[in-house]
Formats: sequence, C-alpha cells, structure tokens
Amino acid sequence: MVPRHQEIVGSILGENYARPITVLIGGSEIIMAVWVVSKSNSRINALLQISVVSVMNMLEYFLVPDLLLWGKMNSVFALLFVGVVYYNEFILKQQL
Repeated sequence: MVPRHQEIVGSILGENYARPITVLIGGSEIIMAVWVVSKSNSRINALLQISVVSVMNMLEYFLVPDLLLWGKMNSVFALLFVGVVYYNEFILKQQL
C-alpha cells in the first residue's frame, strides 16, 4: 500500500520520482514551519506559502482530483488556508 501523498506525486511526476520528491516536499514543509515559528521575513514566508499551496492545489485539482481526500472540494480548504495566511500576515499585523 502506497501512502496517498506519494501516490499523488507519482501520478503527476511519475512513479520513479514519487518517493524522493514526496520526502523533499515533507522536509520543505518542516523547514517552512520552523521559518513560520522564527518570524523571520514573515511576509516573504506568507507569499511563498500562498504561492506553493495555490499552485500545488491547482495541479491536484486538474490532474488527480480522484486521489484527493475530499476530491475537488480540497480546493475550498486550500483557499481557506490561503485566506488565513493572508489575513494573519497582511491584515492582522497591520492592525497591531
């Protein structure tokens, strides 16, 4: 049984690259989480998060919606996440 994330990556980029790219994506997410906690260059981090999540979800929406946990509805949750990141960095911080 192949983990779902690896299956998604394999469907998009090919099975030969699925495992190493899935590990790279996971490692990148951990690094980004540490970056968020560090609060260093938070605007760049927020823009990068918004970009990565948006691109990733558009690719999944069009290429492998059948492999997503909630199908095409995953895009709603991605949009909510992007909205929270945007609000937190560009609206809420301006008010403080």
